[in-house]
Amino acid sequence: MTAEQARDPDYFPGFAVAIPLGIQHVLAMFVSNLTPPIIVAGATGFGFGSPDPSNLIYMIQMSMVSAGIATLIQTIGLGPAGARLPMVQGTSFAFLPVMIPIVSGHGVAAMAPLMTAAMIGGLFHTALSFFVGRIRFALPPMVTGLVVLMIGFSLMRIGVQYAAGGIPAQGTPAYGAGSSWLLAGVVVATTLGLSFIARGIWSSAAVLIGLVAGYTVAALMGRITLAPVASAGWVMLPSPFHFGFELSAAAILGFCLMGFISAIESIGGVSAICESTAGRRATDRELVGATCADGVGTAVAALFGAMPNTSFSQNIGLIAITGVMSRHVVTIGAVFLIMCGLAPKIGALITTIPIEVLGGGVIVMFGMVASSAVSILSNVAWTQRSMLIFGTALSLGVGLELEPAAVSHLPETLRIMLTSGVLPAALVAVVLNLLVPERTA
Repeated sequence: MTAEQARDPDYFPGFAVAIPLGIQHVLAMFVSNLTPPIIVAGATGFGFGSPDPSNLIYMIQMSMVSAGIATLIQTIGLGPAGARLPMVQGTSFAFLPVMIPIVSGHGVAAMAPLMTAAMIGGLFHTALSFFVGRIRFALPPMVTGLVVLMIGFSLMRIGVQYAAGGIPAQGTPAYGAGSSWLLAGVVVATTLGLSFIARGIWSSAAVLIGLVAGYTVAALMGRITLAPVASAGWVMLPSPFHFGFELSAAAILGFCLMGFISAIESIGGVSAICESTAGRRATDRELVGATCADGVGTAVAALFGAMPNTSFSQNIGLIAITGVMSRHVVTIGAVFLIMCGLAPKIGALITTIPIEVLGGGVIVMFGMVASSAVSILSNVAWTQRSMLIFGTALSLGVGLELEPAAVSHLPETLRIMLTSGVLPAALVAVVLNLLVPERTA
């Protein structure tokens, strides 16, 4: 194809090129897409090691189906929704600090208010998309960088916890054993080695290949059983309101506030695709369509028991590497995702991965979240004003997350919001940035 065709989102390069590139997009996002539901299931109490993994398998499957549907909305469009650009959608890490306090230790019953709130938050996000250009002023790089940094901080503990053996092993001699760290270390070493040395698909799928390496070592150690795969069915169809319907003011407010942050994240994704590959600025139509598709995708995902959706930055980087901006390539990847999501044996196979192996993968991924925050913050002009605003918001966000008992006398809604880490830091930073004037010489 010519350089002009490669930059054209509507150009179709032919199946011989589109199919392998589409599958490469799926490989690049596969692990990141499945990690949030695994983490939420673990916090809720029906994750790895639980007697009945059926709900975990269902969430894994629906994460693939909903990511495929949301990606199709972005690439093909659905009315005003969709940027009609090669944007890969997947489950979002950003909402985890809000979701975990809501479900932590409460069992499957906690999933009903969580999914209901996610669906309402998705609808709010959809409505917000039509005003997204008017709210960008409230979220300069200092604020967005802080939010991403807080997301990374909130998740790092989970990565180390998984690598040491996970919650089921806590309090036992198995927690933190050398064999656990060996498995996590194999994943980390393989991932970093491929990322630094390899090129093409070997580099873009480094985390996935790292997990395969860790899984292989675990199999040699006798840690793998394929019984869940044998007992799983061949086809699984989405079930509306799989976890039920229940309203929770704290959960709804948290998801709506995070929807505000996610909308700005979508704008960044569209801008990056257009500027890095097409060599132009994103149009208002593309910005509104991408943000609207985020909200619709989140609402649809929650309806069927999956996590909120957002655009995946690693796939934006993959487009920049390949130089092919065809949205039809990503459409093929979306169809492949949906096909995988309808086959529960794939989800059952994923549940056989030892939690330490997954821990090695998420240590790298969560570290990259924090690294991307540092990249965003490098664009900030660090004056005394910006440092005080950033420091105050960071201190309060991290402090309340580390010491949740400090707000134990507040109502449950406020307590969940304040101990999430992300929301108090974001709110303090936004308010102070709007209210505190710049110092004049």
